[in-house]
Amino acid sequence: MIRSTVFSEDGLRQIHEATLAVLETTGVKLEHEPIRAALLARGAQPGQDSETVRLPRALVEECLGLAPSTVRFCGRGDKSWEIGPGKGSTFWTAAAMNLFDSRGKHEFDRAELARLSRLVEGLPNLDGVVGVSVKDAPPRFRDVAGFRTMVENTLKHVRVLSFSPEGTAAIVEMAAVLLGGESLAKRPLFSLGFTAHGPLRWTNLALDVFYRSAGHGIPVMINGEPMAGGTAPVTLAGAVTVGNAEILAGIVLNQVLEPGRPCIHNLGFAHIMDMRTGTAVTGGPENCLLAAAGAQLAAFYNLPSASWASSDSMLADSQSAVEKCMSILTHSLAGVGLVWGAGTLESELCISYAQTVIDNEIIGQARRFVRGIEVNPDSLALELIDRIGPCGSYLASEHTFEHFQAEFYETVLFCRDRRETWESKGGLALQDKAALEAEAIIGRTRVPELSPEQSRELDRIEHKLGI
Repeated sequence: MIRSTVFSEDGLRQIHEATLAVLETTGVKLEHEPIRAALLARGAQPGQDSETVRLPRALVEECLGLAPSTVRFCGRGDKSWEIGPGKGSTFWTAAAMNLFDSRGKHEFDRAELARLSRLVEGLPNLDGVVGVSVKDAPPRFRDVAGFRTMVENTLKHVRVLSFSPEGTAAIVEMAAVLLGGESLAKRPLFSLGFTAHGPLRWTNLALDVFYRSAGHGIPVMINGEPMAGGTAPVTLAGAVTVGNAEILAGIVLNQVLEPGRPCIHNLGFAHIMDMRTGTAVTGGPENCLLAAAGAQLAAFYNLPSASWASSDSMLADSQSAVEKCMSILTHSLAGVGLVWGAGTLESELCISYAQTVIDNEIIGQARRFVRGIEVNPDSLALELIDRIGPCGSYLASEHTFEHFQAEFYETVLFCRDRRETWESKGGLALQDKAALEAEAIIGRTRVPELSPEQSRELDRIEHKLGI
């Protein structure tokens, strides 16, 4: 398996020491009194104001030691998998406000989220679906409505987009109905996450979601999202230091609330500010470097890592294909454990069904590249080479028949036809072919329905919330 890094050992150690200095000297603003009190009781020190705490090295190192090195995921189906250092990359969709399709840009509703979930179910290289903002549910409980919609339309893992602590509590209750007595710790069919609103600040909403969801073994993604030149130093090393401090603070407080809670170190949401336009760039080479830096830091702490593979393009076009290909490949090479962003456009403001299908194809090709070339007596095939000899053909050999499917990546989307054949099939551009393929997948994908008893219980929970 091929791997790449961005820091030398000395550079990695300098980032780590700088992060500890920030946490111990500058501190982090935590807008949640019970969490501040819990940290102060464990040895944290008051900061420059009543909401800021400073985290000593010993506490940070102790809590990092409590966090598991791997995180397990599953869904309603039988499949489960783990992420962690050295375990390869898995891929999800992402949170978004809007859908971009043939009608243009418009808000998601539950019907479209159901279609997205069925599309993910039918794409072999995607492992999970992420919640979006659905307009046809009360704003405080869009996470609850989204959770139900997703679990009814995919057997894959569901990553909730949190809108309120009360919604989080309701989703925990819903999950108990679906699990039928099994614990979330044993069957984590959904996960949570939140982003620090920097620099060096965790909001009350984020902290209350962590606080209210503690105690169940629910995996939680801890996102640092520094913007180099905006909410962090413009230098990438400085931005990494700020983001890493935000993440380690999030891991510390989660371990204080629930020792051993599965936490995912996510520096991969970091971005830069375009100094000409003031926009946040998500599809540039610097984003790839920041994601790789996060993966290397996570491995240094023996933690799972996450990132996003994003594009700043407005369309499923050449720009989005280039940016997605570069990010998916580089993140995979860096060993990022969980990469989300399949289907996203416009810096994650939109999801496109066509782009989701294209990204699934890119992921498959990236996985083949990262797998590398296996060298052993069978793959070297010296006996076969000698038998075929000069000017012979390997096409009809048993060795070719036995190995070609595992050795070659078979694309179902990209063009490998002669021009005449391509034209006879309609001469479609990639994005047009992908859009048709998306509709075909959505149309034929079905998942087992919830039992009537489960549906009634979920109805009861939603009714209680006024959904």
